[in-house]
Amino acid sequence: MSTAPQLVVHRDKELMAQAAAARLITRIVDAQASRGSASVVLTGGRNGNGLLAALAAAPARDAVDWGRIDLWWGDERFLPDGDPERNVTQARAALLDAVPLDPERVHAMPASDGPHGTDVDAAAASYAEELARAAGPTDHGGVPEFDVLMLGVGPDTHVASLFPELPAVRETERTVVGVHGAPKPPPTRVTLTLPAIRAAREVWLLAAGEDKAEAAAIALSGAGEIQAPAAGAYGRARTLWLLDAAAASQLPRALYPPASA
Repeated sequence: MSTAPQLVVHRDKELMAQAAAARLITRIVDAQASRGSASVVLTGGRNGNGLLAALAAAPARDAVDWGRIDLWWGDERFLPDGDPERNVTQARAALLDAVPLDPERVHAMPASDGPHGTDVDAAAASYAEELARAAGPTDHGGVPEFDVLMLGVGPDTHVASLFPELPAVRETERTVVGVHGAPKPPPTRVTLTLPAIRAAREVWLLAAGEDKAEAAAIALSGAGEIQAPAAGAYGRARTLWLLDAAAASQLPRALYPPASA
């Protein structure tokens, strides 16, 4: 069941990153207080990495018990381990190397020089199995119930590595698939599918900059998910769009939140 999107618009991308980081800290702390641990799906790109860098700089980061959090990824570039273009490599530089995580609970997607070699479909199946092993008996769709799943929104409305009209966005059964021929480099990727994304309690979509304005307007104006994958990304309890003023500049006024920071 989809949840109606809520919008928060910040003055600029720096304020958006800081506010999103503070929001994420609160959400993790609440989850750890209620269940003992938290589960978060990270996203790459400039907005995802900006949020992680803001979190690294936030004094409140020490409120999180970093040893009791599972980190997953929404997608990954299928490149060798340690490649600077991989989302996990960028996340480590922005935040992960600075906090005391349990290495067993950092679930990076497979690399192209890993046990599956260059077989991206086998790598995707392996990650799906890892998610299934972490899922509890009351969880949905073969994945753990992520507390927060974050997604950057591309100028073409793609989220994770689900691009408009390509096979991955049409997937209805599998939770993770390999992507061949992505329209932005590198062409080979691993991605969560919409069914896996929709199992999350909360889905947060991040968009900052004028180059994201048209995508946000399209996705929030009733577009279909095959043509605009961001329109198909929603959480079970909450769907939150976190935007800066530039990314919100083309939104219909009816959508624009009355009280934005």
